[in-house]
Amino acid sequence: MKKAFIFDLDGVIVDTAKYHFLAWQNLANGLGISFSEEQNEQLKGVSRIRSLEKILEWGNKTISEEEFTRLMTEKNEEYLSYISKMDVSEVLPDVPRVLDYLVSENQGIALGSASKNARAILEKVELTTKFQTIVDGTNVTKAKPDPEVFLIGAKELGVKPEDCIVFEDSVAGVQAANNANMISIGIGSKDVLHEADYVFADFTEIDETFINQLIKK
Repeated sequence: MKKAFIFDLDGVIVDTAKYHFLAWQNLANGLGISFSEEQNEQLKGVSRIRSLEKILEWGNKTISEEEFTRLMTEKNEEYLSYISKMDVSEVLPDVPRVLDYLVSENQGIALGSASKNARAILEKVELTTKFQTIVDGTNVTKAKPDPEVFLIGAKELGVKPEDCIVFEDSVAGVQAANNANMISIGIGSKDVLHEADYVFADFTEIDETFINQLIKK
């Protein structure tokens, strides 16, 4: 039985959310807008353009198109400066164990991330070779909860959507998996990710027995 296991990147494989938070917070503060971790949660899985629009809405600010473009570039450059220092120590607990088990079982493995920096991050944490295909922000035009990123991953692995399992840490990502008619597994809080088919705090809670059940479904 061959299934496709599709992994989001930020908050699932590595915790780059903290770097997004720092960069967005510095940008917001520079505009005189306060920015909390709760607000940062609302930006998970959201495009960079929409994220900046939301921050401006929260601060009731209007800026020129030129300033908008400049700030987006600045934010990305600051974020890139953080991820340039990443290494294997930043991979979240037991992610390599689960990936290695899926490889040993000859299952399809894809990355499905909105990040345009996904390939660079996977290189930094030495996980690129575990993925048969990488679908990232350079391949998609529609943001989650649109299922485009996951449907492309399924197509590239030659697996039907209903035979795909998606690991996601954001509400929009879980909704995208559900919209694609895939099994959704939330990584994080049950309270936040209650729309997922299954929710685990992290990969230490996911054992081989559970993975085998998914493969045989």
